[in-house]
Amino acid sequence: MVTEVLTRSVSAIIPSKEALRGLLLSGKKIKIYVGIDPTADYVHLGHSTNYLILERLHKLGHTIVVLVGDFTAMIGDPSDKSSERSALSREEVLANLRTFKEQIGKILNFEDKENPIEFVCNSNWLSELDFKKLVELASNFTVQQMLERDMFEKRVREHKPLYVHEFFYPLLQGYDSVALEVDLEIGGTDQMFNMLAGRTLSRRYLNREKFVCTTTLLVHPTTGAKLMSKSFGTGIGLNELPESMFDKVMALPDESMMQVFTDCTRLPLREIDAKRTRLEKGENPKNIKLELAREITAMYHTADAATKAQDRWIQVFSKKEAPDSLQEISAKTGEELLSFLARVKLVPSKSEGRRLLQQGAIECNGVVVKDPAYRIQKPGILRVGKKKIVRAVLQKS
Repeated sequence: MVTEVLTRSVSAIIPSKEALRGLLLSGKKIKIYVGIDPTADYVHLGHSTNYLILERLHKLGHTIVVLVGDFTAMIGDPSDKSSERSALSREEVLANLRTFKEQIGKILNFEDKENPIEFVCNSNWLSELDFKKLVELASNFTVQQMLERDMFEKRVREHKPLYVHEFFYPLLQGYDSVALEVDLEIGGTDQMFNMLAGRTLSRRYLNREKFVCTTTLLVHPTTGAKLMSKSFGTGIGLNELPESMFDKVMALPDESMMQVFTDCTRLPLREIDAKRTRLEKGENPKNIKLELAREITAMYHTADAATKAQDRWIQVFSKKEAPDSLQEISAKTGEELLSFLARVKLVPSKSEGRRLLQQGAIECNGVVVKDPAYRIQKPGILRVGKKKIVRAVLQKS
């Protein structure tokens, strides 16, 4: 288990993997935390990587803390941002985090009485910091250190605004490590700078070593773009309905499957390796991806829900048959198809709908529609792209 903790989904360990291995094998119970800012009302599959590592460490008997950055969310993490992140109000933050514990609880056992998992908010201590303390925190870092951050350096180079308050974020996240007195912080590779700030402050205020473990991010293997991002409203939420979760996993790039198996499921690595071998021998990637979608959907719902979601996906997207239950939307007899699609938000605009028509991505009753002047004359099933399918019913005159 220790070897898996140190290697599975792990990008880097500071000061070293060997030093952390020695600590984990020493018999000492250590304190570990993962932080998440409630900048949206869902926890996505990319976050699950960190919580699955916490689950392994919890099984080894260590103290686990899940930290919600309700205070830092009101500042905005500049990590990997080419522009300033909009600040959230206290009301927006509270609304977003309302179901966070429930969502993360799909992975971590918050009901464990023998080794309780802490769930805390950093406003408990950050809201009490006065200006004197902030100045003291800031004195541990130089402007040059801050400007070494890739996103800051890029903005300076491109003459984009860089606000002083954005420097506060790593200071305050760093102070979380001091307030919690942790031995190890886990986070994505994009959090390296912030976590190292906590390492600096832990030495300064607590005279103790804090380990940093960065985890792999889910990215498109070709473009390098994040597959899961709250900032861009993308990703697969842990609170998704089974059908939506299954569909979104099936929509992931085939090239990302093995990483998602590794980073986002509890499957043993030997089973994942067996799936990789099947792919290398030429098996249809769809078969493997169906197994991935079923595995993830079952993790957050039930095996039965995952099976039903798979049956629906095969019916709708593989066999291209209409499911028994479809959302019904009223249309006017003779209404222009593009106007209808834009009106009911199946396409963002008529121009985008026209582009989809040209690509053959819109069907009416199983027939591809390419005529931009097409009008709805009878009820039927409309399909837009791979994911959107509704039943159009005509309004009674």
